[in-house]
Amino acid sequence: MAAREAAPAGRPAPAEQGEPAASDQGSRAPGLRERKKQQTAARIWQAAVELFVERGFDKVSVAEIAAAADVSKMTVFNYFGTKEDVLLGPMEEHVADAADAVRDRAPGESAAEALRRQLLDLIEARDPSVGLSDSARTLQVLRLITETPVLLHRAHAFHLRRQELLAEVLAAETGDAVLAEVAAAQLIGVRNAVFAEVHRRRVADVPLDQVAADAARLARDAFALVEKGLSGYAVKA
Repeated sequence: MAAREAAPAGRPAPAEQGEPAASDQGSRAPGLRERKKQQTAARIWQAAVELFVERGFDKVSVAEIAAAADVSKMTVFNYFGTKEDVLLGPMEEHVADAADAVRDRAPGESAAEALRRQLLDLIEARDPSVGLSDSARTLQVLRLITETPVLLHRAHAFHLRRQELLAEVLAAETGDAVLAEVAAAQLIGVRNAVFAEVHRRRVADVPLDQVAADAARLARDAFALVEKGLSGYAVKA
């Protein structure tokens, strides 16, 4: 099941990497009930991160997270299906971003061009979903993921699902599922490589602006390398 499908009703989208925040309501402000849901989700997330940082992910129970957030254990499961979801579930709401960018690209634009543009826009905006944030919380989450095998495994599954969704979009356009899988693997591989380098350097406390500038160069160079083989593939009519 996709992460979007698994997300509980009322789960707000993340502001920082993994952090629940206000959901996108367009011009309509969320009502009282929705705001309370957002506040509860954020409180659970914040309590969990503090416990995970202090004691390690594996040594914290859902019951302890609930107690720290002043909610019931059932409430935690209502918002986040598993302990891993508390940390990674909100981040995984971005699982279809690459597929959406390709599906919604402009006529005459290739899939590679659409994903390069999307990634460079995220880097320029210092988007926390890429790991480009000076927030202490974001850095704590990055460290937790890199230091915890079960979270690394879950993150890997997330990237595979992102690749599958992109392959589905490309296969629907081209009619060739095998070539779509090949192309999706290369395109998502670029994104993953850039994300991994950003995360590695941010965890090492390299200054944010330096990481962002280097990430933009890496994204351009990596997509240029891939485009040599995909330049004529999946250009939107």
